[in-house]
Amino acid sequence: MNPQELKTIMGSGLLSFPLTDFDSNGDFNKKGYIERLEWLAPYGASALFAAGGTGEFFSLTGDEYPGIIQTAVDTCRGVVPIIAGAGGPTRFAIQCAQAAEKAGAHGILLLPHYLTEAGQEGLAAHVEAVCKSVKFGVIVYNRASSRLKPDTLARLAERNPNLVGFKDGVGDIEAMVAIFQKMGDRFAYLGGLPTAEVYAAAYKAMGTPVYSSAVFNFIPKTAMDFYHAVANDDMATQHRLLKNFFMPYLELRNRVPGYAVSIVKAGAKLVGHDAGPVRAPLTDLKPDEMDALKALIDTLGPQ
Repeated sequence: MNPQELKTIMGSGLLSFPLTDFDSNGDFNKKGYIERLEWLAPYGASALFAAGGTGEFFSLTGDEYPGIIQTAVDTCRGVVPIIAGAGGPTRFAIQCAQAAEKAGAHGILLLPHYLTEAGQEGLAAHVEAVCKSVKFGVIVYNRASSRLKPDTLARLAERNPNLVGFKDGVGDIEAMVAIFQKMGDRFAYLGGLPTAEVYAAAYKAMGTPVYSSAVFNFIPKTAMDFYHAVANDDMATQHRLLKNFFMPYLELRNRVPGYAVSIVKAGAKLVGHDAGPVRAPLTDLKPDEMDALKALIDTLGPQ
């Protein structure tokens, strides 16, 4: 797939991040991962991000990563496009990007680099090095210590034709409007705040109607229903689901840092698609939190 085809995929539809399956020892569970992808693929997501944030990219080793991406590509071939997560230190991000391209992924989502802060010049050098290491499309994820300004993005886009997407995980409305006004249709845009449904209507109003859903991992029908409600300006459905599910869900998610991933794995377990435990430093939900999440899921009906 060439970069422009990836940009087209990002232009409409709901995207999601499948969980990465681990066994009881915390090792990659290939069989469980295949079964997960086979379950989720028919629900209608326009693309799936393998080994993304919800897929615990940050906990994977360099040895594990290529096999996970290859498994996703092979399982979903001809059914749903696979975009691979890549990130961390520049040379590691390049290794991941090249492994994803070799595996046949449709592009990468470039997650933030490692802990250290950096200026715009350094961030641009990081993004450009990854872009120039591959031929397929790159989506940059604006989040945490990797926050690119409009002028930086413009220079990167001019020098790297395969940089075709921008995902926002910051939630700074002023900055997002400035980027959209600067870049226009040069990029495809993706809303990427945790539990993106809460912000979906606001992002649509800014010109970013597409977002990625983590809850698609355990309530795929509801996730698609909410996406269609946003697409059709069905405020009644949006408000009902926000009030009855998403806002109480946020209260659980916000109890502990890192629960944005842990609660999704908990939800998958509760609906019969257990992905195993999260890896440290994340922690799994406590029994009373599992009970509260189950009660919320039960209000939604069959998925």
